[in-house]
Amino acid sequence: MSTHDIRSAERPVPDKEMVAIADYVADYRIDSQDAIDTARYMLVDSLACALLATKFPECAKHLGPLVPGATLAGGARVPGTAHVLDPAQAAFAIGAQIRWLDFNDTWLAAEWGHPSDNLGAILPVADYLSRAQQKPLTVGDVLRYAIKAHEIQGCYALKNSFNRVGLDHVVLVRLASTAVATHMLGGTKAQIVNAISHSWIDNGTLRTYRHAPNTGPRKSWAAGDACRRAVTHAINAVYRNVEGYPSALTAKTWGFYDVAFHGKPFEFERAFGTYVMENILFKISYPAEFHAQTAVEAAMRLHPIVKDRIADIERVTIETQEAGRRIIDKTGCLSNYADRDHCIQYMVAVPLIFGQLNAEDYGDERARDARIDALREKTTVVENPQFTKDYFDGDKRFIGNSVQVFFKDGTATEKVVVDFPVGHRRRRAEGIPLLLKKFDNALDGYFDAQRRAAIRDLIADSRRLDATPINQFTDLFAL
Repeated sequence: MSTHDIRSAERPVPDKEMVAIADYVADYRIDSQDAIDTARYMLVDSLACALLATKFPECAKHLGPLVPGATLAGGARVPGTAHVLDPAQAAFAIGAQIRWLDFNDTWLAAEWGHPSDNLGAILPVADYLSRAQQKPLTVGDVLRYAIKAHEIQGCYALKNSFNRVGLDHVVLVRLASTAVATHMLGGTKAQIVNAISHSWIDNGTLRTYRHAPNTGPRKSWAAGDACRRAVTHAINAVYRNVEGYPSALTAKTWGFYDVAFHGKPFEFERAFGTYVMENILFKISYPAEFHAQTAVEAAMRLHPIVKDRIADIERVTIETQEAGRRIIDKTGCLSNYADRDHCIQYMVAVPLIFGQLNAEDYGDERARDARIDALREKTTVVENPQFTKDYFDGDKRFIGNSVQVFFKDGTATEKVVVDFPVGHRRRRAEGIPLLLKKFDNALDGYFDAQRRAAIRDLIADSRRLDATPINQFTDLFAL
């Protein structure tokens, strides 16, 4: 695009990376039916995650207005609640709901993340605009915006590791949501660039809340915080026409590259399209950090063999990818839920012993079972180079793990190897019925039979769903 309209004579030419995002968001036409169909399942899955999380008091306490009682007539609805909030605070709430249980979709590459986190911003902005009759939007519109947010976050993650400089992956949620929300609000390309520049100037949050000794529940609302910030940037850019910072990335000394990325510019594997949504990974079977999903599945297969011999186990060997070894190989004391759901030894021990891994299994009551820590102490985690190679292979994107149990009498189980989980693209046919069952289970306990039936009927009719005004759709999930 021409940069004439987005800079003054005194300002530098906008960074090409920001211009590329603005061009994509404003101009790219989504025509991949595969991406649209997958986005529809992503929406259903994310709402399931939101509803399931809202049953947990630690999540529910974050879902209301920032100041008690400060609701907004005509504002955005928060699923599974009666809250009506301004779009920025609703973005925080919905983003926290979707991410809370570590059960929504996942993207794994040089950086990791959960692109459906962006729905935290997209849903309330669409809902607010439709209720205010500024810009009526449909579910189909939301799906297309989500595809673009997935693509921005995922393409940046392919070659750029923010975790290696200590920054959390939600920096990319803020980036993608800022760009898409600005366009949703009617922003021009110039305003999209301005908003994006503010997102980069925010720098990034530290990953310390995901790692010992500071692991804590902020990791469950960090994406919501990024969504709220994104909506704020979008509103400022469009409604207040705030000035942008065209070299926010490349400015010497003070730009993002020099301050946060060791002076290294971003690298890109492919142009923006629909690749990320088409290849997204769903968490269907277990609320577990995704690098451990296949390890949990392997442990579940071994449970019938070892369940009566737990006391006879001498050692357990887990082979994983380099990323899994670095992120979730955690020994020593696990102090809370957030510690446990990012410990591969814990996530393998529980299914070996109990034949299950549910959100409740990360709670204090389950963790008090002495057999879990005893088994963790006997567990060794090593990198399997082939798993790492397949992890980065663009045609595979495997997340392999293996588990093998050795007994004191010298015998051992087979080494159970799982290359990719049920939520992988190669197992879509197997996974989608389970995803829909996850959604059905999430509806139970919230709505009466008539409402549940109405929701299920709508979800089953893709054409009617896509044409449904978003405010009517969100009303179905409000209390």
